[in-house]
Amino acid sequence: MKALVIGATGATGKDLVNQLLNDKDFEEVDVFVRKPIDIQNNKLKVHIVNFEKPEEWKDQVKGDVAFSCLGTTLKDAGSKEAQRKVDFGYQYEFAKAAKENEVEDYILVSAYGANPDSKIFYSKMKGELEEAVKKLHFTKITIFKPGMLERKDSERTGEVLGSRIIKFANKLGLLESQKPLPTDILAKAMINSSKIKSNGYSSIKLGNIFCFAEKSND
Repeated sequence: MKALVIGATGATGKDLVNQLLNDKDFEEVDVFVRKPIDIQNNKLKVHIVNFEKPEEWKDQVKGDVAFSCLGTTLKDAGSKEAQRKVDFGYQYEFAKAAKENEVEDYILVSAYGANPDSKIFYSKMKGELEEAVKKLHFTKITIFKPGMLERKDSERTGEVLGSRIIKFANKLGLLESQKPLPTDILAKAMINSSKIKSNGYSSIKLGNIFCFAEKSND
């Protein structure tokens, strides 16, 4: 199979790319990034792109399965408008290009609590992206909705603190369903889902100790 990846430089994306390169079922892994990445592998093809200009790279989004795990934080983006451009705009353009090039299997990392009707900016944005991508009508689409992610060597202060609080609560027998999910486990689940032959839409809520899947053929 040939995999297409957006978000390859993030924590989940790095784990995903490494696992794809070591997976015998994938002969080629194409990543779409803004700057070169420090990985050398015969299976890897790196596309340096300007996400602001999809017309320059959309014809290269051709393969068997597309993985979308791009994302930023409000702090890194600088404003809600800038964050939405990355978390919604860039990802939607990638999904649209994949659909136009007849990619059949699309796998999207969203977020727990994503809801287009939410009053919370982040949850609303993620929910709107889910709905927009679903309307592209891929043959198969899987949306992962993880809770808090546990990233290796994370420098996000709030994320690190939140993870520590939840882990402390876990030791007391609290918040068991909200254990931080390591990004390598999420990446493995994404790859496993690409190997399941099915049609339609699946929504998967992942935690460290639970997985809930909702499937629809609509």
